[in-house]
Amino acid sequence: MALPLILLAAAALLLAYKLFSRLRYKLPPGPRPLPIVGNLYDIKPVLVRCFTEWSEKYGPIFSVYLGSHHSVVVNSAALAKEVLKDNDVQLAYRNRTRQINKFSKNGMDLIWADYGPHYVKVRKLCTLELFSIKRLEGLRPIREDEVTAMVESIFNHSSKPENKGKAVVLRDYLGMMAFLHITRLTFGKRFIDSDGVIDEQGQELKYILNNAITLGTKKSAFAEFLPWFSFLFKEQNEALAAHDARASSFTKRIMEEHTLARQKTGNTKNHFVDALLTLQEEYELSDDTVTGLLWDMISAGMDTATITAEWAVAELVRNPRVQRKVQEELDRVVGRDRVMTEADIANLPYLQCVTKECYRMHPPTPLMLPHKASTDVKIGGYDVPKGTTVSVNVWAISRDPGVWKDPLEFRPERFQEEDVDMKGTDYRLLPFGSGRRICPGAQLAINLVTSVLGHMLHHFTWSPPSGVRPEDMEMMEQPGTVTYMSKPLEAIPTPRLPAELYKRVAAGNV
Repeated sequence: MALPLILLAAAALLLAYKLFSRLRYKLPPGPRPLPIVGNLYDIKPVLVRCFTEWSEKYGPIFSVYLGSHHSVVVNSAALAKEVLKDNDVQLAYRNRTRQINKFSKNGMDLIWADYGPHYVKVRKLCTLELFSIKRLEGLRPIREDEVTAMVESIFNHSSKPENKGKAVVLRDYLGMMAFLHITRLTFGKRFIDSDGVIDEQGQELKYILNNAITLGTKKSAFAEFLPWFSFLFKEQNEALAAHDARASSFTKRIMEEHTLARQKTGNTKNHFVDALLTLQEEYELSDDTVTGLLWDMISAGMDTATITAEWAVAELVRNPRVQRKVQEELDRVVGRDRVMTEADIANLPYLQCVTKECYRMHPPTPLMLPHKASTDVKIGGYDVPKGTTVSVNVWAISRDPGVWKDPLEFRPERFQEEDVDMKGTDYRLLPFGSGRRICPGAQLAINLVTSVLGHMLHHFTWSPPSGVRPEDMEMMEQPGTVTYMSKPLEAIPTPRLPAELYKRVAAGNV
């Protein structure tokens, strides 16, 4: 009898609180929540599409209850400006779930830190030290090494007699490239032996990353929004603690290896782990902050590059006119007798427009990461109480016919007609956010994705699998915070350069 009474009392308290809130605040409209579970029963798997549909019904700003937690979603460029500029300081906090709290060491990293002295200090470190123009240029050989290694791998596979004319699963190659690239930038290791086999440490890292995804997608994740029932998920809580311990142990071993190497040689390299350990005393960073920052780099830098490049190639397969136009530019600027480099990108304006158009149509984090109100604020004429989570639906904004002509058409020429910034100053295009919480690695991501697309289109022509029409390709998103294609892209690569230009351009000991 005790449990039903507890549930009844909880429901009564929740209803009383909601009634009080509605009388005290003018909250944005939204779907009617149920006691205890809120709107969890009504949410569709692909959250960004669900929220976009709700914005058409309830307006450009609406309320949604995840369990008892009140969230507000904004779906227009004007409201995004109110969130990210006009109320930037008040909405610069983060809403951390129990799982995120574990991974971020209670917000001691950058991505999940609340706005305050710690965030300002770590943000300064990232801007001036980790993502400076000098460091990004110093790490350019690693990017070109891994991108050309991927091209070589695709060429070697597709050139085998039994594979000619057959489609490849592009995500397999993009995922490996992104994994090797970000681990080299972060940990200074390629985690792969001379035979192309991932070594023991690399296998451990891949397990940790895959396990994090598994934990985040379990149905028990709903317990994050139903804290009263967390005791029912003891097994999952223990798995979360074990995962955190394993990730911390892995990072500690890497840090110890780098510390010993520096003590022996006295050399400091460009890799993030060396930079952080060298600057740890100067910036007064705790070990938890160093660990948190390293995992920030891994989590933010690996999935997003793979996602964006895969969507881009999918759009180019569906739009052969655009693909030919990029290749004509590449042939004119680079030619067919050498390999493209990042130095060529400045002279490839149409390729840059293709990258920008892909970020418009397929932002890898379509709802951004959640902001949290540190005080009561007003958005769009409505009250947003302290503690409310605020999400910006950049996916909907990028497809808004009120600000984009033919928004569902993949047409890079729109950015030749109008120069639209995508690093936070134009609220119609926000793949990296804006304001105090803008992604500090935006330029690194843009450089890598543009380089990947340039190489993929310079070296190959891409077409759909036999019997599949471009217009029939699956273009639905997979559920999750980041939006992979629901079905991995399969496409046929046809080489278009001399065979000797498909060799990896090794970076050496960078």
